[in-house]
Amino acid sequence: SGSRWSPGINLNDCLASYLEKVRALEEANTELEVKIRDWYQNPYFKTIEELRDKILAATIDNNRVILEIDNARLAVDDFRLKYENELALHQSVEADINGLHRVLDELTLAKTNLEMQIEGLNEELAYLKKNHEEEMKEYGSQLAGQVNVEMDAAPGVDLTRVNMREQYEAMAEKNRLKTEELNKEVASNTEMIQTSKTEMTDLRHTMQGLEMELQSQLTMKAGLEGSLAKTECRYATQLQQIQGLISSMEAQLRELRNEMECQNQEYKTLLDIKSRLEQEIATYADCWRARMPGWLPLAPEKHPWEAVAAAKFASMSRRQWTGRWFLL
Repeated sequence: SGSRWSPGINLNDCLASYLEKVRALEEANTELEVKIRDWYQNPYFKTIEELRDKILAATIDNNRVILEIDNARLAVDDFRLKYENELALHQSVEADINGLHRVLDELTLAKTNLEMQIEGLNEELAYLKKNHEEEMKEYGSQLAGQVNVEMDAAPGVDLTRVNMREQYEAMAEKNRLKTEELNKEVASNTEMIQTSKTEMTDLRHTMQGLEMELQSQLTMKAGLEGSLAKTECRYATQLQQIQGLISSMEAQLRELRNEMECQNQEYKTLLDIKSRLEQEIATYADCWRARMPGWLPLAPEKHPWEAVAAAKFASMSRRQWTGRWFLL
């Protein structure tokens, strides 16, 4: 009887060793299941989702800021165009004012010349009147000193004096007409000068208004440019912070992915070891049944280890893999 059971005892020890290995492997798989379950229940995924939402919100905010910057640039371009138009109008008004200044100077000079001519003609007219009066007085005194003896004869006419008088009168009339023309020309020039002064005043008021509007536009343009620069600086800083946060989260995601790949590889290795152990256990069980065909019907109490082995085999055949990464 002792010789009959010695091979069985050795096989029993070997089977017990393999069953111990299977138990250790099941404990390792259970521990791995717990780790994987804890991994899926940890807050990393929630943190990743929150970071994704933050990145999406930051991207939307960044696009909105870019749109605001584009609108501000368009507004600045509009103000620049308006400024250029106002500047061109301002330069045109200044050119008109300078032209009117030249016209005014010319008219003032012409007025001065005409006034000098009028003064000279008035002096000449006064001189002619004075000479005419003196000649008339001399002529009257000569007529008073003469005695006409022949009463029946008509008095003689001094043709020379008559011609001289006619010439003086013609010259006086000519000077009078010329003076009237000069007075009319002076009045016309004076009216033109007054009109030019009025136009200059209006243009000066227009230029002042344009300068005020130009200054207002320049102030608004400077304010918009300052606001645009501050906005670009602020959102550039925020974008840089978001980019740094994204880079940090990407590094964490890569680290988590590498860790999950390592755990997956470890799981595959353990699963391969378990499969080979199950195959070896099945092979030893078949060998045991082949060598001891009459042993299986024996009562379990005589060979309790076989009942334990059968329960282990049944348990391993009934176990199912569960989880997101594998089924146990």
